[in-house]
Amino acid sequence: MGRYFRQTFGTSVYKVPVSIMGFTCPNIDGTVAKGGCIYCENESFSPNLSQGNSSPKFRLSHTSPNPFLEEQLAQLEAQVADTKSKLVHKFKAKQFLVYFQSFTNTYAPLDTLKALYERALRFEGVVGISIGTRSDAMTEEVLEYLGGLAKKWEIWVEFGVQSCHDETLKRINRGHDFENASLWIEKCKAKGLKVCAHVIFGLPGENQAMMLESVQKTAALGINAIKIHPLYVTKRTALANEYAKGRFVPMEEALYLDTLVKTLHLLPSDVVVQRITAGVDDDTLIAPAWCGNLKQQRKHIRLALEEAGLYY
Repeated sequence: MGRYFRQTFGTSVYKVPVSIMGFTCPNIDGTVAKGGCIYCENESFSPNLSQGNSSPKFRLSHTSPNPFLEEQLAQLEAQVADTKSKLVHKFKAKQFLVYFQSFTNTYAPLDTLKALYERALRFEGVVGISIGTRSDAMTEEVLEYLGGLAKKWEIWVEFGVQSCHDETLKRINRGHDFENASLWIEKCKAKGLKVCAHVIFGLPGENQAMMLESVQKTAALGINAIKIHPLYVTKRTALANEYAKGRFVPMEEALYLDTLVKTLHLLPSDVVVQRITAGVDDDTLIAPAWCGNLKQQRKHIRLALEEAGLYY
């Protein structure tokens, strides 16, 4: 991703992740389903997100007036200012991309989205925003608005695709199918938005051929970037219950490395690889153990890619 930003802006651009209270998910609040995806314990993906932020009393409706907007804007201000300060101190950073990371960041009234996105774009040095969301939480109204922003700013939409296999998506309680993800990726591209797709390796019931097919079919949609994650089990998730009952066996690291190498050979040269692993380094991780040491993961990935003639 660093190379892409340097080519586009002539300098490094640093992501500033934010986790804004009140956002939920159509797969949690009952609009699509309840309980979320089987691996969902959203705090594990978002260091800035405290338990209080995800409390039901703070959850806004995606259709009703928002009583929390001032608090959300204050939280945005504080998080961006804090992270920018650290990046400036450590890297002498000058340009930034604000990343709305936690939960479903298009799942709110348009007035709320406008207020948050436009405030993020007004911070000094910010060149754009990246919005983490679900394809079934996009609307034509939001799409039209983002398309307008994209005429001036760098606007990314990050979709959790996870798999191209509908049987897998049903198995993990995703709440939408691959066709829905494909439709909204194509619509975003048509509006001039940049799209990053998230794909998970090691989902229940999937073999390597299925994972690689997900990569191929997702890349064929014309995505600009991809993030690849191994599936790991954390506490307070439905997947943890399945693991405890012996119904889910986590992916071995050797298979993950081999699948990753094959993936990088498959991807078109113009698809930016934003992430190639993930993990949890605290006591919420249940399994696999190799997802608890990111430093060691990165070392093993580097060695595997070097051996395959690839660069990391």
